[in-house]
Amino acid sequence: MSITTIHQHRLPNGLWLIAEPITASKSLAMTLLTPAGSAPEPDDQQGVAAVLSDLIFRGAGGRSARDHCDALDNLGVQRDASVETHHLRLSAAMIGRNVDQALPLLADVICRPNLDEATFAPSRDLAIAAIDSLNDEPQQRVMLTLRQRFNPQPLGRSLYGQREHLEALIIEQARNFWKKRVCPDGAILAFAGSFDWNRLRSLVEQHFGDWRGNAGEIPAGAPGPRGYLHESAQTAQVHLALAYDALSETDPRNMTQRAAVAVLSGGMSGRLFTNVREQRGLCYAVYALYSGQRDRGGVVAYAGTTGPRAQETLDVLTAELRRMSDGVASDEFERAIVGMKSRLVMQGESTSARAAALAHDQFLLDRPRSLDELAELVDAVTLDDLNDFVRSHPLGGMTIVTIGPEPLQVPKH
Repeated sequence: MSITTIHQHRLPNGLWLIAEPITASKSLAMTLLTPAGSAPEPDDQQGVAAVLSDLIFRGAGGRSARDHCDALDNLGVQRDASVETHHLRLSAAMIGRNVDQALPLLADVICRPNLDEATFAPSRDLAIAAIDSLNDEPQQRVMLTLRQRFNPQPLGRSLYGQREHLEALIIEQARNFWKKRVCPDGAILAFAGSFDWNRLRSLVEQHFGDWRGNAGEIPAGAPGPRGYLHESAQTAQVHLALAYDALSETDPRNMTQRAAVAVLSGGMSGRLFTNVREQRGLCYAVYALYSGQRDRGGVVAYAGTTGPRAQETLDVLTAELRRMSDGVASDEFERAIVGMKSRLVMQGESTSARAAALAHDQFLLDRPRSLDELAELVDAVTLDDLNDFVRSHPLGGMTIVTIGPEPLQVPKH
């Protein structure tokens, strides 16, 4: 990996601009995080962020929805908006030389959306339809329920919102949420790919400089209920999801935590795939992943199986997670580290992945990290470090959610 300079600049209105050049690329990717996610939604308007994520594309900067869409399409701009816990996220990718024409259009989406009443109902209807579609997506539903039970409120809210809240939502509430939460002070704009820094900075200042507002932080409230929850569904499949506490993203041992998860679920040689799926044939899908925030973290695991094998799947899955405290063998460690470094290399080849990583680093750590720094952190993890970590961090209680015909017995520890 070659050493690169990550440019940083904070506009007077509070907007952070982060940009990393990727010299071999002709494309330019952008991630803009605004503090308008699911957590800051009003208690009786859960889902307003999901509506807004569609509504902002239905006309902006005085252009109609069709004219604005055509203008971006004519430039070859791929774009999307999505809801995260803390943020409404706008993602875009384009040919680097088109940024002069594309950035004003993208700035209009966030800073100057039309938010017309005539386009509100279709956006709300799509948000309601997305909730209804979860009835046919039990794997996604079990993960959303786990999120709600494991995390404190309002951080555990569904990113889709609540159906009854959406049915009662009106355009003025969406406009007020945009005005209050889609603000520059607390927003992060990250680029990765082909650009001229001085020109890019000037463009951002020109098109985002008059953006105003300060949304403020959203503190964590009451803890989630955790424990075990079963949702009855008369299906042939059973979906198991569980979570347990882990280090925060800011903890200096965070990369060691990630290495432990890579041993569990770093590919087809990971413990979960090998011992739960391959050797025993208990499930058709199994994995674990780490999710970190500023002040907390968690490891989430999922398995999809059948009714007759569900209890054994849960028993073996939780046993494998707890067996980590017995230690890690050298061959497992080497595979995990190689896999982590390989994923860094692949991230470096994707401008979209890098732009997203830079923005989230800035939010979680107050600074972006280069791929070289991340690679050094991976290299610094040793087998002794990892074994000391897993032995000194045995699993505590687990939050478990199952969807299927019958509830299961939660293994005791």
